[in-house]
Amino acid sequence: MAVEMKIPPVGESITEVTVGTWYKKEGDTVKMDEVICGLESDKATFELNAEADGVLHILAQEGDVLPIGASICSIDGNGSAPAAAPAAPAAQKEEPAPAPKAEAAPAPAAEAAPAASSAGQVIEMKVPAVGESVTEVTIASWSKKDGDQVALDEVLCELESDKATFELPAEAAGTLRIVAEAGATLPIGALIAKIETSAGAAKPAAAPSPEPGRPAAEPAQQAASNGQNGYAANHPSPAAAKILDEKGVTAQAVQGSGVGGRITKEDAMKASPAPAEAPAAKPAAPAKPAAPAPQAAPAPAGSRNQRTERMTSLRRTIARRLVSVKNETAMLTTFNEVDMKPVMDLRNKYKDKFKEKHGVGLGFMSFFAKAVCAALKDFPAVNAQIDGDNIVFNDFCDISIAVSTERGLVVPVIRNAEQMSFAGIEKEIVRLAGLARDNKLTIDQMTGGTFTITNGGTFGSMLSTPIINAPQSAILGMHNIVERPVVVNGEIVVRPIMYLALSYDHRIIDGKESVSFLVRVKQILEDPARLLLEM
Repeated sequence: MAVEMKIPPVGESITEVTVGTWYKKEGDTVKMDEVICGLESDKATFELNAEADGVLHILAQEGDVLPIGASICSIDGNGSAPAAAPAAPAAQKEEPAPAPKAEAAPAPAAEAAPAASSAGQVIEMKVPAVGESVTEVTIASWSKKDGDQVALDEVLCELESDKATFELPAEAAGTLRIVAEAGATLPIGALIAKIETSAGAAKPAAAPSPEPGRPAAEPAQQAASNGQNGYAANHPSPAAAKILDEKGVTAQAVQGSGVGGRITKEDAMKASPAPAEAPAAKPAAPAKPAAPAPQAAPAPAGSRNQRTERMTSLRRTIARRLVSVKNETAMLTTFNEVDMKPVMDLRNKYKDKFKEKHGVGLGFMSFFAKAVCAALKDFPAVNAQIDGDNIVFNDFCDISIAVSTERGLVVPVIRNAEQMSFAGIEKEIVRLAGLARDNKLTIDQMTGGTFTITNGGTFGSMLSTPIINAPQSAILGMHNIVERPVVVNGEIVVRPIMYLALSYDHRIIDGKESVSFLVRVKQILEDPARLLLEM
């Protein structure tokens, strides 16, 4: 009996969905509750599970937009039974047949091979959900190679999203079969690799045995395997095809070691003998290329090599967001200078006792964070953000701290900084910065900030105009501290001066508020006792 599957209700305000990726193909056998495809709405992505065991018949293709309640596929519950039913009668008819016993022996052997392979299990590894706003990831690098033996929970590869980097651990122990190569961008839920358990690993060894007795069985098994992997025997993967084209080697000349005879990237890399023969024919005419040789000589300049590297997901997102902020906000920057001597004197006086008591150093960032929190209470618009035609005011201070890493700039968030002590802020900064440099930050740790502080002074910057960290409305830029001559009480003295820059969205923050906010920060830093007296 066929079970008709329809688009389920996924939310009160959602009236239609888009068919994302089908994880199963037309005619595949599916099991109850097995994920068969992904559905995308304007708010989130959902998975569609099989409602019965049977053979899948797809009614809607990827990219189709369907209303809630529309039919998307059907599952023929009777379709899987006939597949197994004919096998039993066939075996029963072969036994009573007056065929010689010598011929009957190979038949059970051929039947035993599928039985042994069926005992093995193939675990499909799919791209996990890593956050509500993340819809796709890029495979940064594989820690294991195709065909390697892996252990349970062993790291297989690194996945990059537009916000963070994640590790993909093995879900079982067995033989790894890579489906997607490094550099590929996959949607959430897409198949990335397969793991053949120990019993399943015996499949390749059992496959050659039927060759002498039943040559037709091997193509059938290969076809079944190819249907699962999407490649025919001796057909290269996209990465392998590119390498073979560059080497001038045909796919027929390469023996595939992948599942179902697929030619993997490693097979293509090893196919070096063929390209060696191709260049052998060209050296026959070295006399003619002798003419171009003088053209290369007149290039006495230094190296002019160029390298092309694919942008990471994080770098692409940073680029996209920065351009978006410049185009969609009325961003201005106001400047001021701060005499850092009071803060430096206070820090030098207590930094040793502070570290001895709290186990963390006393830096400048905690002073700035506390000063910003105090100023945000007086100027709430600087701590607000635009949501359509509304302004959302935040009665708390989640301070984002910009941290530079090898993969790019990340901005972890210190939650409720207004309630934290100096020691609490310094410990949280050290913890988040360590996670950022080890690529261990989660998405939750990088979202939800209300105001950002960035310190370009650590790299020697004297002055800059930082870009707002959307959807926030303002960002404070710190710079290096330089001794400069200033006038104090009518006298010229040398003081450690830092320039401060506040970039803000003029749509929500007026010039008076931005300048007054920055002056308030300046006052607190030049007289830190105000923090204790809340003045």
